[in-house]
Amino acid sequence: MVTQPGTEIETFANPHPERDYTIHIKMPEFTCLCPKTGQPDFATIDLEYVPDERCVELKALKLYIWSFRDRGAFHEAVTNEILAHLVAATAPRFMRVTGDFNVRGGLYTRVVVEHRRSGWQPPVPVTLP
Repeated sequence: MVTQPGTEIETFANPHPERDYTIHIKMPEFTCLCPKTGQPDFATIDLEYVPDERCVELKALKLYIWSFRDRGAFHEAVTNEILAHLVAATAPRFMRVTGDFNVRGGLYTRVVVEHRRSGWQPPVPVTLP
């Protein structure tokens, strides 16, 4: 059983690649270090994506997120890095990563980054009465 952080993002075959559907994953225990002070930064990372051929495996995702715990990283940099790694691993139709960082010095930070595959159009939402 792996009990150490890791940077490899495992994936598995999308069981329904013929349709658009959204996967929502909330990671409320994200931690990294402030690159200026070395103090811990805490955040909730929200991942939303429309998979194409590959989906991210959850245990591997937990170990990947854990790998940031002892690294210094600016909020903007770490949120973009997570998106880049997940897009490289899964090649989704659409992906959004939101880093909702806890208060530090009286300031909250929220960073939202997105990837959209060229040519992909989201389905039109259905509004029911």
